[in-house]
Amino acid sequence: MVAIKIASLAMLAFTAAFAAAQPVADAEKIQVSEPRNMGDATIDPRAITTCTSSEKKKCTNKGLACYKDADAYDPKAHEAEKRELSQLLSAINIPALIDRASHLRQGVRCQIPPLQYDRATRSSVMGGMNYHVPITFDDGIIWIARIRRFNASSPPANLRDHIIKSEVATLMFLQNTKVLVPKVYDFALEGPSNPVGVGFILMEKIPGKSLRWSIISAEQKKNVMKGIADVFIELQKHPFDLFGCLDKPGAADVGSFARESLTETVQPILSAIGPFSNLSEYHESSIKLILKLILQEEMYSQQSLDAYLIHRFLLDLIPHVVPPGGNEGKFYLKHADDKGDHIMVDDSCNITGIIDWEWAHTAPPELAFNSPMGLLSVGDFYKGDNSLGEHEVVFARILEEKGHEDLAKYVWNGRLQHRFAFCCGYDLADWDGFLGLFLGLRNVVGVDERLGWDEWKAVVMERYKDDPGVQTLLNGDDQ
Repeated sequence: MVAIKIASLAMLAFTAAFAAAQPVADAEKIQVSEPRNMGDATIDPRAITTCTSSEKKKCTNKGLACYKDADAYDPKAHEAEKRELSQLLSAINIPALIDRASHLRQGVRCQIPPLQYDRATRSSVMGGMNYHVPITFDDGIIWIARIRRFNASSPPANLRDHIIKSEVATLMFLQNTKVLVPKVYDFALEGPSNPVGVGFILMEKIPGKSLRWSIISAEQKKNVMKGIADVFIELQKHPFDLFGCLDKPGAADVGSFARESLTETVQPILSAIGPFSNLSEYHESSIKLILKLILQEEMYSQQSLDAYLIHRFLLDLIPHVVPPGGNEGKFYLKHADDKGDHIMVDDSCNITGIIDWEWAHTAPPELAFNSPMGLLSVGDFYKGDNSLGEHEVVFARILEEKGHEDLAKYVWNGRLQHRFAFCCGYDLADWDGFLGLFLGLRNVVGVDERLGWDEWKAVVMERYKDDPGVQTLLNGDDQ
């Protein structure tokens, strides 16, 4: 049975430099090999740096791990990717895609370059979840066809369709706001009625290049943060009543989450969870699902008791995490991967567009308007430091200068939300990283603070000794 795993919403986290991404102007950035958060596409924030050395499998950048190419770890990964993408590209009916694009522009002719897997240019056309086919019209206009990658870990067709429809619905909604996003011209789902042969989204190619935070000046960084603040201010004008994903293109309806990790099996169907009416409901549902999957040996099979104790503790922390009044009010659109390379900029670092809205969801303001992951001081964060980093402070002050103290408070008070989100569903294979995150969480809530792991485990073993799940795991270890 394929393990069904759940990851925290905020754990599509940022890279240490905001910017190891290559300048992929047409849609999604490349995702390199990384420690994954419970099987999802989550990036460990320390996993990518701007180091360009190709001679080492792993180097050190300010004391943080710098993971290189997946091929350096597993040469078979290259061959598997080549087979996957060659199969995907062969399934695309290029003439049908050209005809559809030309028809949508009243007969303006267009062309698509020959499609074949090329390791050297892969970063310009693909990301971790999607492949992008450029479509160039005779009048110079360029579109892209965004096509979801398909491999053994891909969700079933119904969930893939849900993910595509959700992204389209999100982009179509945002087109009626002041947020700069790619315009959607058409989309199609998989199925016999689709002559292109694969599901796709036809969208505008946003001008500019992906933001590379680590190589721009302090003044340029401030300019980018002002642009992000303007996005927050605009999104605040468009509240929703539920916590989930937009799911009907052309409408503002909120449905279940459109993300592989936020699913459970209701035999025989893999179903997405949500929507929810408040933050407590979401946390309780998602953590209880993790606990259930641990007991079913579908998650954390190598460290089941530790993982169970951690998440049982997190379940009890929910009242400490949800702010007063946090279960009342509205929800706002939030980008699910705000580490920075989703931002397109011109040569002056003015934002030209925000891309990669797959998995975007509504969220309470404490999450929607918290500091983007890309602004965290990642080294200090992983060491358990709960003070705001330099860029977070600047960002909060920018919001205040723009007259939005209400939004700035979510940044000033945001560390608890970051901590809790990271710890839920965290990949315990990165044990040292988790210990710093978990200590920081306990310190910020003032529960079991300053305890080392062994001391903390002894305390909670006593606290939860009568918990049925703990008893089940202990009895299983005795057999």
